[in-house]
Amino acid sequence: MAVPVHGRNERVSQTVEAPVEVRLPEGGDEYDHDRPWVVIVWNDPINLMSYVTLVLRKLFGYSKEEATRMMLLVHTEGKAAVSSGEKEKAEFDVARLHAHGLWATLGQD
Repeated sequence: MAVPVHGRNERVSQTVEAPVEVRLPEGGDEYDHDRPWVVIVWNDPINLMSYVTLVLRKLFGYSKEEATRMMLLVHTEGKAAVSSGEKEKAEFDVARLHAHGLWATLGQD
């Protein structure tokens, strides 16, 4: 790449070759587009079990029995997968859970 260099009182311009450095991205943000994203709700010391059940029913349309089963997984195992799908949908679900005061993250299955 040629870069013109102008002196303060010079009328002639010089061309200096500037080195070009290309860096390949390092790992860390890689993900497999074919694998679904999973939304995980984590156990917390704040929310009541009945509230977690209510939020799961409201946000995801689960039956009372299914929402209760997931809430019990959160309570006993420390976490439960509550939805899965495309990354954008998973991000949206996590944001909705956060808005309801639940601890949630997403990751690939």
